Amino acid sequence: MSLATATSPAPAARPFAGRLVWLAAIAVLVVLWQIAPSVAWIGDPASVYILPLQGWISSAMDWLVDDLSFGLFTFKELTRAIAWLLGLPLKACIAVLSKGWHLPIGADGVFVPPVPWFGVVAAVTWLGWRLGGRSLAILVALCFLYLAVFGQWASAMITLSSILVAVPVGVVVGIALGIVAHRSETLAALIRPLLDLMQTVPVFAYLVPVLFLFGFGPVSAMIATIIYAMPPMVRVTMLALKSVPPEVVEFGHMAGCTPRQMLWRILLPAARPSLMVGVNQVIMLSLNMVIIASMIGAGGLGRDVLTSLRRLAIGDGLEAGIAITLLAISLDRLSQAFVYRQKQPLHLEQGMGFLVRHATLSVFFGVVVASLLVAAFEPSIALYPKSMMLSTAPFWDGLVEFVNVHLYEYLDAIKAFLLINVLVPLKRFMVDAPWLGVVVILAVAGMRLGGVRLAIAVSLMAAFIALTGNWEKAMISVYLCGLSVIIASLIGIPIGILSARHDGFRRVARTTIDTLQTLPSFVYLIPVVMLFAVGDFSAMIAIVLYALAPAVRYADHGIRRVPANIMEAGTMAGCRPSQLLWKVQLPLAMPELMLGLNQTIMMALSMLVITALVGTNDLGQEVYIALTRADIGHGVVAGLCVAFIAMIADRLINAWAENRKRQLQLD
Repeated sequence: MSLATATSPAPAARPFAGRLVWLAAIAVLVVLWQIAPSVAWIGDPASVYILPLQGWISSAMDWLVDDLSFGLFTFKELTRAIAWLLGLPLKACIAVLSKGWHLPIGADGVFVPPVPWFGVVAAVTWLGWRLGGRSLAILVALCFLYLAVFGQWASAMITLSSILVAVPVGVVVGIALGIVAHRSETLAALIRPLLDLMQTVPVFAYLVPVLFLFGFGPVSAMIATIIYAMPPMVRVTMLALKSVPPEVVEFGHMAGCTPRQMLWRILLPAARPSLMVGVNQVIMLSLNMVIIASMIGAGGLGRDVLTSLRRLAIGDGLEAGIAITLLAISLDRLSQAFVYRQKQPLHLEQGMGFLVRHATLSVFFGVVVASLLVAAFEPSIALYPKSMMLSTAPFWDGLVEFVNVHLYEYLDAIKAFLLINVLVPLKRFMVDAPWLGVVVILAVAGMRLGGVRLAIAVSLMAAFIALTGNWEKAMISVYLCGLSVIIASLIGIPIGILSARHDGFRRVARTTIDTLQTLPSFVYLIPVVMLFAVGDFSAMIAIVLYALAPAVRYADHGIRRVPANIMEAGTMAGCRPSQLLWKVQLPLAMPELMLGLNQTIMMALSMLVITALVGTNDLGQEVYIALTRADIGHGVVAGLCVAFIAMIADRLINAWAENRKRQLQLD
């Protein structure tokens, strides 16, 4: 008998030991549950001690704004200078696209109108045709025509102005940080957790410190947008530079490139297609921030949606929300077409002039200038005629009224049944759970899935939530998010399976999911509130709709990735289609399904904070209250608690998925 055989446990020993560990952890939880009513600190540590982190953060911010000085200028003057600097291009874009500008010529000056609606439509249509052909040109033209025909043009141009400034700034800063992190492994190791935190902290939490540091207004809203949209650009830059083929890097060294030449002549050009994917992500996240940023002074379409939500004007809100969606679709498709164009070889002959070499931009700006000249001679056509505008608001308002009149009893019965039998019992169960027992369960899960480091990490994050006095609010968040994720998965995974097995169904499902993902998160609240009023049930419906997409996409992707030879082996073994699904495809696709579950949780948590506007009593509500009171310490701590919930779920699910992939020997 070999030493390995003598010392290793029997095959069933490890699973049996694992079950014993879980049973012991559950027993500890039950015991703590029983004694929690009589021992205060087990049930809620806030009754004994609260870590005064909120006060520390608020005091630190007060010191930064009121006392910190760099000699020639103070910290407050620095932040205001940054806001002033970023405000210059924003004002210029708003002047060009929306408000026009005055030139100091003559006694009264000369007013130059903004680019007329038909000039913008013609310019972006030309851009779509050059980048993606006729189909993209038609799509972009229809999207921008919607903005004019449905009376959304003025607001849309203000929103587009903010995007045209926020995206380049976010891209440049993101690429710069990615380059620095690529050159320093130490900095990369430090920046990755920070990026994780930035991408999991709820978006409301960005607004509180930005409002405190930069004041109220469109520039502050744009700064919050940049901070929110920048992390993916940093990640993509780090990955793109790392993925440059070694032979390309070796060629640069052999050619004698200096570090600067290696970066600008070799690495960045080779990574350009991948970097453009990051640009696309920055664009989409910036548009996703439009409505939320309107809370601290951003105008445009975001303010229109927010105002409609406050007035419960469903028709007006949906029209403005659709306008944001169409703007997002247009910019998304144009950026994707540009990425594809960058991958194609471009041959330019020597002696070509600038206008020929840059024909796309030349015609683009030529169309803009021509439209300005036409509008200068005939100002009446610069704006789309009000008499030709359309509106679907009465239809949507009438539809909601019809549903409320004829279907209210049925909808209210369904709502009451689920509240009494599902939501309220689950909420009580989660709120009553002793924090110490939950920490033990998480530690065991972390130990079993990822070892000591993961166990310590998830335990500390859970303990942070408890010791800052947010345990009850966190458990309400977990209950609402968890139930929504379960429902979204029960709906989304079967749709994804059908999509993977039927190409025709996949086209319909993909179009529907793409539409749902481009709708701003606030848009989901308007019809839900109109149908179900405010409360946890309305929040759950909105979260399910918003978080449905990843469950569908990952289920489709996981089923399609099952190797063909394994499917053939199952068929030759006599498996029926249902057996192939349950015995072969789903087990092999389980890692992908779990990653889809992870993304569903992330989206559910991001939407959970938005649902604070419909009366939930969770961490999202705490972040929103902090925003309304400009209480930066309260907002940051509540935001960190939401982020830690997301990170706990992310770390555990990713560890499980990696273990499962190794067991199945999947790449």
